[in-house]
Amino acid sequence: MPSLSTVRASNASFSPTYTPVAIFVGGTAGIGQGMAQAFARHTKGNAHIILVGRNRTAAESIIKTFPKPTTPGIMHEFVECDVTSMKTVHRVAETLRTRFPKVNFLVLTTGVATLDGRTETEEGIDRKLALHYYGRWRFIRDLVPSLEEAHEAGEDAKVISVLAAGRGGEIDLEDLGLKKHYSVANAHTSGTTYNDLMVKDFAARHPGLTFIHSYPSIVTTDVLKKSPNRSLRIANTFLVPLLRPFTYNAETCGEHQLYALLSAGPGAVRTKDNGDDMGWASNYFGSEEAMRKLWEHTEEVTSPRA
Repeated sequence: MPSLSTVRASNASFSPTYTPVAIFVGGTAGIGQGMAQAFARHTKGNAHIILVGRNRTAAESIIKTFPKPTTPGIMHEFVECDVTSMKTVHRVAETLRTRFPKVNFLVLTTGVATLDGRTETEEGIDRKLALHYYGRWRFIRDLVPSLEEAHEAGEDAKVISVLAAGRGGEIDLEDLGLKKHYSVANAHTSGTTYNDLMVKDFAARHPGLTFIHSYPSIVTTDVLKKSPNRSLRIANTFLVPLLRPFTYNAETCGEHQLYALLSAGPGAVRTKDNGDDMGWASNYFGSEEAMRKLWEHTEEVTSPRA
C-alpha cells in the first residue's frame, strides 16, 4: 500500500511532453475538486483544466487556487452542466469535443446522498442513477473520439469513474434502470455494477485507452451536508466528526485517486482507495450478456433522440 508521501511523489513526477487536457465532471466539490486541485498542483498549472458542474461560484474559487501557468494559451475554466439531463450532457460533451479535439483525462465524480425513493428526471431516469451512471456513460460515449485522438498522437487517454469499485452485486437484466424494483440499496448496488460493466465494455471497444472504476472509501466531503434528506444532514453534523479519524479528506483522496488515474495502464481497471489495482478476480458481477444488454439499454435511454 503506497503511503501518501509516495503517492504525492509519484504524482509530482508526471511530466508530459504535451500540454494535457483534463475534464473534471463533478470537479466543483468533494473528490472531484480534490483531484482537480492535485492535478493543477502537479502540472504547475500548465494544463487545460475544465471543471464541469452546476456551481460557477465554487468553480471560480477553486480555479483561483490553481498555480498560474507559465505556458501561453493555457485555459482553466468552468463549464455549466446538469448531469442529470442527458440532453444537456450530450450538448456540453459535443461542445467540448469541438473545442478540444484531443482529451487526455476525463474524470467523473458526480453523485448525491439521498434516502429518497425513485425520483425521475424529465427524461424518465432516476436522479441518483443519472449522476452515478447514465450521465457518466454519456460523457464517455461522446468524448471517446477526443480520447482516441490523444491516444493516436501518443498521449495519455484515460477515464476514471470514482464510485464504489468492488462493492457491486447481481443486477436484474430485465429491470435495467430499476423502474420495477427500486430501492436505495438496489440503486447503489446496481449503479456500482453498471460502472464495472461500463469500463469493461468501453475498454473492449477502444483498445489502448484506459478506463478505470475506482473505490475512494469514506471521504469527508459536503455530500451529506447538501443532501435533500434532513436526516442525512443531521447525521453529517454528528457522525462526520466521529468518523473523521477513519476517513480521507478531499485533498488526500484527490491525491490517491489522481495516482490511480496516472498509474493505470491500458484496458479496464478497478482501483482501491489507495490507488492500487484491485483486479477483477472477486466481487465482479458482470458477463458478456450483461455488457451487451446494458450497452443497448444505456444507448437508448441516454440518446439525444430519446
